[in-house]
Amino acid sequence: MELKTQRPQLVLASSSPRRMALLQQIGVEPDALIPADVDETPKRMELPRSLAVRLASEKAKAAHRIAETREGCAGAYLIAADTVVCVGRRILPKCELAEEAEDCLRLLSGRAHRVYTGVSLITPKGAERRKLVETRVRFKRLSAAEIEAYVASDEWRGKAGGYAIQGFAGSFVVKLIGSYSSVVGLPLHEVMALLVGEGYPAHVGWGAGQ
Repeated sequence: MELKTQRPQLVLASSSPRRMALLQQIGVEPDALIPADVDETPKRMELPRSLAVRLASEKAKAAHRIAETREGCAGAYLIAADTVVCVGRRILPKCELAEEAEDCLRLLSGRAHRVYTGVSLITPKGAERRKLVETRVRFKRLSAAEIEAYVASDEWRGKAGGYAIQGFAGSFVVKLIGSYSSVVGLPLHEVMALLVGEGYPAHVGWGAGQ
């Protein structure tokens, strides 16, 4: 029997192709992308987990303000996320320079680090729901040649901690405890739980042969 449920609008507050692909993996197709431009500079003494939650919330609120002025987006569900990579309390940058990526990889080599992803959902009624997901990742000891080759790949550009786990850097991971999709950029279990918990029919597309 074909499902006829009218699906409400969903906005993704990001232009990240990784987050879009992750949502599509679980059958959730955003109706619009509204990337939010916020200052991602950590506050003085701000902890990594607090930063991830704050930035996800700020991105959601900034995108929500824009969505409310756009035809077809007002009153939509809106999801935003931010991923922070850290060693202890040290927050690693979203690398834009090769030197930054090299420094991050040398720091991560042979040791464990944590990845925090904050998720914020704004409902059609304007309520905000938040989640924080913590994942522990351990890298193998990286040789100078491996670091050089990875930096040459350019996969690190714009990535927190200077690596993309879904690419070549997947070969660096010795152990992962937590959510793989969260390290990529969006914790799927938590996102689905937020959407379904707030009444979004996230499973409708599953019966349509998608």
